[in-house]
Amino acid sequence: MPAADTECFQIFMDILANKYPKDFILLFVDGAGNHRSDDLVTPANIMLHPLPPYSPELNPQENLWDEIREKIFKNYALKSMNDVYDKLEEAALYIERNPALVKSITSFPYIVSSL
Repeated sequence: MPAADTECFQIFMDILANKYPKDFILLFVDGAGNHRSDDLVTPANIMLHPLPPYSPELNPQENLWDEIREKIFKNYALKSMNDVYDKLEEAALYIERNPALVKSITSFPYIVSSL
């Protein structure tokens, strides 16, 4: 996405909802303004759940960013924004193609489910 604004977040949610139309998606969001804008139209199969402020330990996407930095970005000095976009696309595909890795990185193994 070219910007972290409401319009781009809306596009992201619409694409996500269309890619997984038969699934109900509980999407945890932080307190960014683009996640709580009155202009957002949340698709029917998505529910937004805000995280409490100042709680990075509850935000498993931070662990995904660590993985992306370590595996995809490493110590690159990219020459242009197009190179950055290409690396971000590579990172998105890496994450999408490795669901078991994503599950292991974003799970909370210390929480025991009663289900």
